[in-house]
Amino acid sequence: MLNTVHRQPVPRTILVVEDEPDLATAIAQRITAKGWTARVASDGASAVRAASQLKPDLIIMDIMLPIMDGIEATKRIVAERPIPVLMLTARDAEADKVLGLGAGADDYMTKPFSPRELIARCEALFRRIERAATIAKNMENEKVLDFGELVIDPRQRIVTMNGEQIHLTPTEFDLLATLARKPKSVFKREKLLEEVWDWPDASGTRTVDSHVKALRHKLGSEMIRTAHGVGYAFEPPEPDHSSEN
Repeated sequence: MLNTVHRQPVPRTILVVEDEPDLATAIAQRITAKGWTARVASDGASAVRAASQLKPDLIIMDIMLPIMDGIEATKRIVAERPIPVLMLTARDAEADKVLGLGAGADDYMTKPFSPRELIARCEALFRRIERAATIAKNMENEKVLDFGELVIDPRQRIVTMNGEQIHLTPTEFDLLATLARKPKSVFKREKLLEEVWDWPDASGTRTVDSHVKALRHKLGSEMIRTAHGVGYAFEPPEPDHSSEN
């Protein structure tokens, strides 16, 4: 006699921050249908309080909110504790996306969007977190990537520039570390999407571009070189020999 094993969904709590009631309800229903728990906040200030009280596993954050916008709310939330944030933007504007990523968001979607893709993005974020935790455990012997003024510590997931720690989102760190492990090597966007985002197709290559822009904003544009029509490569900082003269 065969016993059928039914895998129970991993308990997840997702905070939905959206001021459009119909859209918030639709997203919450999708989350619930997946077997996760949904909580809803309708403005940025309420989101900050809810995130502190509920300790959700993920936040879906609209960028345009009353009282406090999604950018400021995200900054305050991630400053309290690391948490994946999926930002929703009403316009397909690169500036909005880079602002959201710079505030601490890990991913973004432009309205209108497919509810199925929204859930898929959430699942990808959860897989990325689990994979990062597994990799961290296996990195006991991985060396610190020391490029002089820039130091990347894969074990502690810390990046410092000239001795000062640079705040990166988990996704930004994974992207930088992936590039920096093979300096000057060009990575195709599709390869980065697969390795960092765990997406098997090329539908989100613009996500790679936006995250690179956010990294350049924090580290300097010279650190990541664009191979036009192909992808990106990490360019180690040139050693400063001025003190030797």
